[in-house]
Amino acid sequence: MAMEQMMPSGEMRERLQDAAKKLEPMMQQVSEFIVRTRDVHKVYLMGKVEVRALRGVTLDIKRGEYISIMGPSGSGKSTLFNMIGGLDKPTSGSVYINEVDLAQLDAYELAWLRCRTIGYIFQTFNLIPVMTALENVMLPMIFAGVPEDERRDRGMELLKRVGLSERWNHKPFELSGGQQQRVAIARALANDPAIILADEPTGNLDLRTGKEIIELLKELNQEKGVTVISATHDLKMIDVSDRVIWIRDGQIARIEDRSKIRVEAALEVEEALMEGELPDLP
Repeated sequence: MAMEQMMPSGEMRERLQDAAKKLEPMMQQVSEFIVRTRDVHKVYLMGKVEVRALRGVTLDIKRGEYISIMGPSGSGKSTLFNMIGGLDKPTSGSVYINEVDLAQLDAYELAWLRCRTIGYIFQTFNLIPVMTALENVMLPMIFAGVPEDERRDRGMELLKRVGLSERWNHKPFELSGGQQQRVAIARALANDPAIILADEPTGNLDLRTGKEIIELLKELNQEKGVTVISATHDLKMIDVSDRVIWIRDGQIARIEDRSKIRVEAALEVEEALMEGELPDLP
């Protein structure tokens, strides 16, 4: 697949340029909280049955924090992840990115904000199979209008940062799971985002490789000041997180600072959440 085929159409480029004119001044304002949610509800209709995935979530995330969102399957953590990332809209309530209300943006404005402000990392990597590692990393830069030479230079620099500069011409099927996730991390950093959203980033990796990915995300958090928000089951995330947000039944059950939590106690919390109870922690 030629990279030129991925270029936005003329009309799309014009609409994205209009979005940039409106949003760039707003996004340059530096606020204490990079993400805020206010009374966010999400209801899905499954036939005639209403499924309440989120039930009034209010949350503030500071710029530069490393946050882990934890809870059992079906608790609502991935739904909250999608709300923060602008991948889905709440049924009611508000989500703010750098004080910009996502509900007030049209499709092109939301696309511009996601492209320029948020980098996404997924459990299944979501790399394009027919593209090389370098082409996958460069892809978000195409939509951001980055010139070709700059795209290539920046892409190689990012692959070097994640330890894959010698694999730049390999396609996903030629890379291990850990290497594919490193490419996905490099792609997430392509447009120098303020936020990285990682949805179960270690879920498909072995123990050692998962630990390496966690350490890499923490290094990037510290070096670049990027805010990392991870929806995860992996308790190893606690060691690198500034705060852990426990979700149960679509609500925030508890928020804890890393300094006040132990992995053993975290295991107790996870088990209690699955049983519908919440123990006192030491």
